[in-house]
Amino acid sequence: MLGHHTHRFCVAPMMDGTDRHCRYFHRLLSQKARLYTEMLTADAVINGDRDRLLGFDPSEHPVALQLGGADPQKLADAAEIGKEFGYDEINLNVGCPSDRVQSGAFGACLMKEPELVAECMSAMRARTGHPITVKSRIAVDDQDPELVLPDFIEKVAAAGTTQFIIHARKAFLKGLSPKENREVPPLNYEIVFDIKKNNPDLTIILNGGLTTIDMCEKALKHVDGVMLGRAAYGTPRILMDVDERLYGIDQNTHWKDRLEIIIGKMDRYVHELSSVNVNPHHIVRHMHGLFQGLPGAKAWRRQLSIDGTATPKDVLRRAYDAMNSINCDGKEQSPDHHIGSI
Repeated sequence: MLGHHTHRFCVAPMMDGTDRHCRYFHRLLSQKARLYTEMLTADAVINGDRDRLLGFDPSEHPVALQLGGADPQKLADAAEIGKEFGYDEINLNVGCPSDRVQSGAFGACLMKEPELVAECMSAMRARTGHPITVKSRIAVDDQDPELVLPDFIEKVAAAGTTQFIIHARKAFLKGLSPKENREVPPLNYEIVFDIKKNNPDLTIILNGGLTTIDMCEKALKHVDGVMLGRAAYGTPRILMDVDERLYGIDQNTHWKDRLEIIIGKMDRYVHELSSVNVNPHHIVRHMHGLFQGLPGAKAWRRQLSIDGTATPKDVLRRAYDAMNSINCDGKEQSPDHHIGSI
């Protein structure tokens, strides 16, 4: 197995997903996972409300800022701002295929311009002296990944980049929605494994289609790190296994007790932020999938939907109690019934 790296397990940047509230929650589930912001354009970082866009809780470390853009100087400006805010890493998006991103000529479009990507990475690194990473696809449209990806890696690495996150699918810039682009193009893990084999000095992180810790363990025999997106967001309890299984940290705490602590901390977080006019829904929406697939999960989501729009105090405790009171087989079930099913 390859050595333990800072990117051994990462939660992917997700639009309308990995905001500061989501990251605060995810950090309670795993102390070791590397967290990422939603993609922010360089223009938004430079010209927007920085405290609102970039603010984060110190507990989120290690946390990375993902930028979108294709102008080296603007990206350098935005990277410098991100460094000043305290982000541990600045990441360039070279994988998003959405129409909005394409209209700005960045994201996955940049797979066709490795020289420009290299220039952008160099500009950010020169300005900040900070860890600068890139997240890419293996190719776009009719490009041949066997030719395009090694060339992309070579040119961007020559500019000083040492850490690459690779979504092991092509992106199709026309004809597929962003959601379809995450699911329809076939996965090609072998090409990413070959990149690592042929570039042992680079840190290579695999993204795409990983849904379980078992899959992560298998992939980590070939690459330095893994990145989960929708699986981590939709079923966040899998993050509770990360520290022990991927980092060898003994939790020494029963699942039930850990969940009690997490729910208590999140209830306090909701209550504190509601006092400064943050809508509880903006926080608890990230927790809807915590018990996905388990008895009582619908009751959990239903109670969050009822309370999460208006009632900040103990909203999660009430949802947890509602879940555990569900009669699954003719008997009242204790919390241990549900926790033991995980």
